Amino acid sequence: MKQPIFPGIAPEDDPDIEVTYIEEPSASAGLWAEVKSITRDIIFAAVMAVLIVVFVVQPVKVEGTSMLPRLENDERIFVNKFEYNFTPIERGDIIVFWYPEDPSKSFIKRVIGLPGETVDVRDGSVWINGTRLPEPYTVGRTEPGDPGMFRGAFAGQNNVLPYKVPPDCYFVMGDNRGNSLDSRFVGCIPRANIVGTPVMIYMSIDTPSESWGSGAITDRVSAYANALIHPSEVRWRRLFRLF
Repeated sequence: MKQPIFPGIAPEDDPDIEVTYIEEPSASAGLWAEVKSITRDIIFAAVMAVLIVVFVVQPVKVEGTSMLPRLENDERIFVNKFEYNFTPIERGDIIVFWYPEDPSKSFIKRVIGLPGETVDVRDGSVWINGTRLPEPYTVGRTEPGDPGMFRGAFAGQNNVLPYKVPPDCYFVMGDNRGNSLDSRFVGCIPRANIVGTPVMIYMSIDTPSESWGSGAITDRVSAYANALIHPSEVRWRRLFRLF
């Protein structure tokens, strides 16, 4: 290694002087440090992503057309699971919840009746505590549930309206009233079943449901790749739409 030159000073000037030369870092050491730094950043990003999914945001698939025109079938949305820890659920909120009869399935509907309120359906409209509820977001008339389709808490009953919403429960309906399995048929949704509220549509592809296969990661990647090959299938105007 080439020794640095210090003008006017030489090691021979004092035999007790200990001379130490700083070694230049090797190229391999610099590369290894860079690899460790990148690996650390990747692990940190992965941990943060897991924490966000577990505690704050969850991706959810929209199944069916009950929320048309607000949501299309097979759209992918991000759901904020954190908001209702600090703010109350209000009428008109769109919520994602676990279906009481099958907690493995998630549904998405709009909150219509709050705890303690009386909900009725007549003259093609919803009535809350005797007052007609204005609903500019709906498609079609609102009709009472067909007793032949009653299930869960309503199974075996002939008429459930008017209905007083119990404490810690919410009466929900889909915006597309003629094609929605909601509280008119299954009863109210317990607060404990509510996951959160949508915040953004992150993917919207106009393709048959079977194109997504089983919903596994490999099938989703295949569907996304197919959308890149056929960009006309992507509903571009709906991407990243906020709620």
